[in-house]
Amino acid sequence: MTALPSPQEALKVAIEAAQRGGQIAREQRNQSAVSISLKAARNLVTTADIASEKAIIQTIKSYFPDHKILAEESSQNAEPSTFNSGPVWVIDPIDGTTNYAHGHKQVGVSIGYAVDGIAQAGAVLSPFQDELFTACRGGGAFLNGQPIRATETDLLSDALIATGFPYERSNIKNICARLERLLRTCRDIRRLGAASLDICWVACGRLDVFYEETLMPWDGTAGCLIAREAGARIGHFPYDSDSQKKTVGYEKELFMDNLIVAAPRVFDTVAQALAEQ
Repeated sequence: MTALPSPQEALKVAIEAAQRGGQIAREQRNQSAVSISLKAARNLVTTADIASEKAIIQTIKSYFPDHKILAEESSQNAEPSTFNSGPVWVIDPIDGTTNYAHGHKQVGVSIGYAVDGIAQAGAVLSPFQDELFTACRGGGAFLNGQPIRATETDLLSDALIATGFPYERSNIKNICARLERLLRTCRDIRRLGAASLDICWVACGRLDVFYEETLMPWDGTAGCLIAREAGARIGHFPYDSDSQKKTVGYEKELFMDNLIVAAPRVFDTVAQALAEQ
């Protein structure tokens, strides 16, 4: 295997790949060339997802042909432990496919680079809003090249929170109970539809908190690095259903079950509320 790239070198490739994937997403939607199908109940996939992922992988492989690829559309049946060691690129070609299919702008192209389960570089592109979130480990977080920071919010009553809902709804009672506990106290709650961007919005201060169950590594690897570098805290709330155990085979920063991303001073309060039964 060739020498590992520096985080800065990896980020350049992640940005190039994200821009290529984002261009395909824009072109297919603008040309009304998108065909939609179902992977499972409520879980859409489009021809743009497939084409974007292919282009992203081709871009990365042109630089690093022997690196592992963990991508939403082509790695569904891969063994998680395969990706816990060595260099891995973690790809969501279109995060927020339902938004994408319905003509919404809240759509992300997420590309993270990890070594031994620890994220080193990440880029999350919002192709319909011309926003690019980036970070290298230890180098801070940026939006379109400008530094970003999480908020100093310290009261749940002042916090704007975002969440998402799983496609499989067997745990809906507990999902609604958590939502109710937070909604009784927080400023308000949003459901925006693209976890990678929700996490980046915590990083840049548009949100104070994001939480969601049943995410996958491609949803959050890049965004969580960006949020960490922006000063946010990352954690996980306790399981209350086996349906939440989606990434137990992944280690370290590839593990995404019951994710919490929050401004540092409000993190503990939110984590406590989410842990209540």
